[in-house]
Amino acid sequence: MASERTRQRDADFSEFVSAQLPTLRRTAYLLCGDSHRADDLVQEAVTKLYVRWHRLGDIERLDRYLRTMLVREFLNERRLSWAKVLLFGKPVYEPEARADDTEQRLAVRAALARVPARQRAVLVLRFLCDLPVDEVALLLGCTAGTVKSQTSHGLATLRGHLGDRVDLIPVLAESRS
Repeated sequence: MASERTRQRDADFSEFVSAQLPTLRRTAYLLCGDSHRADDLVQEAVTKLYVRWHRLGDIERLDRYLRTMLVREFLNERRLSWAKVLLFGKPVYEPEARADDTEQRLAVRAALARVPARQRAVLVLRFLCDLPVDEVALLLGCTAGTVKSQTSHGLATLRGHLGDRVDLIPVLAESRS
């Protein structure tokens, strides 16, 4: 009986995570800008979710819970000194972009990579994942006012890194491919 329950719980977990993987990988990639690190972030979040899976029956929005775990994993990783070590000179994998705006996307991604981690998390969640301020606040464990100020500071930092290419900031909101 217990092993049947365990098999069903594992099947439910696999089904849930399989459905969430594309969104998780995209969000992780947008946060860190590296496909390998993105996969590591997703793996860490999914592993932590599995450990807690048997206790999560009463959580209403498991997708939000998992996304929160992913973002927190990213922010926690950024605090560690080893996270600043770059193993490769250039990305081994870059998600496909449309031919008409590849240069713009690369410029925005390069500038976004230079934005501080918490501000980058807010910008990615607000503009690329299209989440409302209140949900971003829940994910990051802060107030809506903090999200708004981090958005403002993040956009200002992004503008600073883009320099005379400030016109590319709308590409940030259009990068939802």
